[in-house]
Amino acid sequence: MIDATLASFERDVLEASREVPVLVDFWAPWCGPCRALGPLLEKLERESAGRWKLVKVNSDENPELSAQFGVRSIPFVVAFVDGKPVSQFLGAQPEGALRAFLDKLVPDPSKLELRAARNALASGQASLAEGHLRNALALDPSNDAARLDLVAILADRGELAAAREQWGQLSPRAPQASSHATVQARLEAAERAGSLPPAGELARRIAADPADLRARLDLAEVHIAGRDFASALEQLLEIVRRDRAFEDDAGRRKMLAVFEMAAADPALVADYRRRLSSTLY
Repeated sequence: MIDATLASFERDVLEASREVPVLVDFWAPWCGPCRALGPLLEKLERESAGRWKLVKVNSDENPELSAQFGVRSIPFVVAFVDGKPVSQFLGAQPEGALRAFLDKLVPDPSKLELRAARNALASGQASLAEGHLRNALALDPSNDAARLDLVAILADRGELAAAREQWGQLSPRAPQASSHATVQARLEAAERAGSLPPAGELARRIAADPADLRARLDLAEVHIAGRDFASALEQLLEIVRRDRAFEDDAGRRKMLAVFEMAAADPALVADYRRRLSSTLY
């Protein structure tokens, strides 16, 4: 916690907020609610370990700053990020409300690592992404989104035992994650591919008997494991055409999962979405 004045405000608040969020507490010694709020903010700042900074401004001694930010009653707290005021509140607040305010303002370090991992994945840097994901999980083992991304990387690399071990550490909330079904399909396809006949043998079975839906589903799994999504979708669509009920609608369900896996190829996804819709309706 530091005390700022008009002369130091740019350095202590505006410039500092380009590194971490800064909370500016406008207060005065005579203000009872200020004396309740100030120590609580100082406590939360200490707990944050540098994730945000607290700056106090004595409104009596700095009327120019109070006027600049429209301070008419105190305590008045303004949050700054990247040199700009982004949020504020008036009056003393209970600790729970302050924590909720800070949760919206201060980035979760585990989520920052997840964001860095996804940026690395988008640029094709899987090893760098894996490092960020492991950092995210070290910071927050309940970060299911990070664990699911790690499972996907391990499965794609053929490290299926490690992928399954990570899968087993997902929290009970994991099925709510948007990527859960997709990653599950990728992992199961990779696991099944190791025990399935080669793609050529499955293709010959289908040529001999086009109604062999088991061979089609197995071939789709092999293609998914190899990330040949177009070939997988073709087999799955044919299963839907021939028997929508096969293995509890496996063809359609797996197509939906592949659409997520193939998101980097929007033209392919759009084509097969249209073809699936035409088949169903």
